[in-house]
Amino acid sequence: MSTMSNVAVLPQDTTELRIERLSLPDPGPTQVIVKVFASGICHSQLHQMHSPRQAPTVLGHEATGVVIKKGTNVGHVEEGDIVLVTWVPRDIKNSNKLPVTVQIQVSDGMAISEDVFTWADHTICDEQYLVKVDSNIEKDVTSIIGCAVMTGAGAVINTANVKKNESVVIFGVGGVGLSAVVGAKIAGAYPIIAVDLNTKKLEFAKSFGATHLINASEIEPIEAIHEITKCEIGHDCFKNQVSGADFAFDCIGIKKTMEQIIPACRSGHLGARDGGTAVLVGVPTTSVELDALDILINEKHFVGSAGGSCTPDRDFPTFLEWHQNGDLDLEAMITERYLLKDINQATRALENGQIQGRAIIEFA
Repeated sequence: MSTMSNVAVLPQDTTELRIERLSLPDPGPTQVIVKVFASGICHSQLHQMHSPRQAPTVLGHEATGVVIKKGTNVGHVEEGDIVLVTWVPRDIKNSNKLPVTVQIQVSDGMAISEDVFTWADHTICDEQYLVKVDSNIEKDVTSIIGCAVMTGAGAVINTANVKKNESVVIFGVGGVGLSAVVGAKIAGAYPIIAVDLNTKKLEFAKSFGATHLINASEIEPIEAIHEITKCEIGHDCFKNQVSGADFAFDCIGIKKTMEQIIPACRSGHLGARDGGTAVLVGVPTTSVELDALDILINEKHFVGSAGGSCTPDRDFPTFLEWHQNGDLDLEAMITERYLLKDINQATRALENGQIQGRAIIEFA
């Protein structure tokens, strides 16, 4: 028997979402149907909305919900289990099969194929995109663990493996950037430098653990970063005093910030020590020009971090523990709440920079 769901559908030729009541098919052998309690609203969905499409699509990739139906081969969750929905397979290293893509029909009769969609009060996905969690977790604020927290904090603790007293700079302190700040604080990094164009967002980042704030609309950020991070470990190969961050994270992904994270890093010295590491976290929307000579001579590194290099089965319990013990204040991080019917208002607010932290959709 099919399951009815209210779903936000993105048409092929417009960015204005419409709400449709759709029939979800019964789950296949490895699929699960989830009743959604809350879903995060991620900036990467804006990229999808403004990219060319061959057909309508459905959006959203982080949520908290409850399993209501499962396929015959699903073993790690049961009906009634509380789960976190994510877009990264929960343990792909130990799986011998690829996740199954979902196909549904919209009102104009065109089939949509998606791995995950969570801007809906019910969703269907492969069991690889679900992590079973304790039934007593908060079922609204935890919805952002499946992308925002995973991507930002994971970039710090997994991709970069930041250690105590290493210096960190984070460009962009929305939901992902704030999660990176939290990850850096838990890792014991110092200083933790937040860079943004919005003073309110910077002050907000301070409450999550940022130790230094740089408003890039008021001062030149690279110079400010190097002033903050002057150290006594020696000189670079050009006999300049070493300064710059051990790790620079771009949580935005625009051309300007992608080109700033390498010069924000400290220089190495001809095999004596490596240079700093620039980590691209935000989804890029354009090409980028890097100073290859700076990377070569100063032995700097430029790496990508997709989904915080996370294994959800391993990492989500850690993030929930952070939340439980007060290190990760999800209640404070979520600054706006919407109903599904207001999804266009929500996406416009996000696009206009009006969301200070992270926004979520709540379902009755």
